[in-house]
Amino acid sequence: MYKQTLAALSVLAVLAGCSSTTTHQNPVDFVTYRDQPLVKQVAKGMNEQQVLTAGGEPSSRQHRKVHPGTCNNYVLNHEGSQQSYYVSFDGNGKVDNSGFMTCDQHEANDRASM
Repeated sequence: MYKQTLAALSVLAVLAGCSSTTTHQNPVDFVTYRDQPLVKQVAKGMNEQQVLTAGGEPSSRQHRKVHPGTCNNYVLNHEGSQQSYYVSFDGNGKVDNSGFMTCDQHEANDRASM
């Protein structure tokens, strides 16, 4: 039992370390929602039209406060569960980050890391 628990914790630690987005996210969210088109297809450098094609219209859009650009909020659905997901765009309109939180939470993390 101890070895299985240790193996499971090791896998979660590796998943957390491999995340290409903000480190304050739950790796279980990625595993649960990884097949969603928005999560699967959106990558850094894409423009907003490409993101809209992959994920559809966002729940809301807002101007970023910490860095120039905008941020789109989405709500992902999987088997009756919902999860927030954001896609942020830099001042040139290109994706610079995305992850399992709201735009406001992402902005708060940016402010805290400054």
